[in-house]
Amino acid sequence: MKKVKVIMVRIYLTEAEEAVKTVIKYLKDDVKVRGISVFRAIQGYGEMGEHTSSWIDLSLDLPITIEFFDHEDKVKPALDHLSHIVKPEHVVFWEASANDNGK
Repeated sequence: MKKVKVIMVRIYLTEAEEAVKTVIKYLKDDVKVRGISVFRAIQGYGEMGEHTSSWIDLSLDLPITIEFFDHEDKVKPALDHLSHIVKPEHVVFWEASANDNGK
């Protein structure tokens, strides 16, 4: 199995932030990364304090994690652009390996 080096990126926001839609649109339409996953937490703690949910909550501002990976030549410029949208300390990234399908 052939592997390719990629950069894995995780972005931490809250669902009420306008940046969520902006980031997803940018990654999908402009950068055209391989794919994006968005995870909604049921509880979290961070710079904005504690976020928690119960089963009866209708209006929420819970933590959101946007995760994606791609080749370095796509991710590095995207990280530069994202630094103007998202606080730098809310973006983490690391090198990883992915299976290469030869495309």
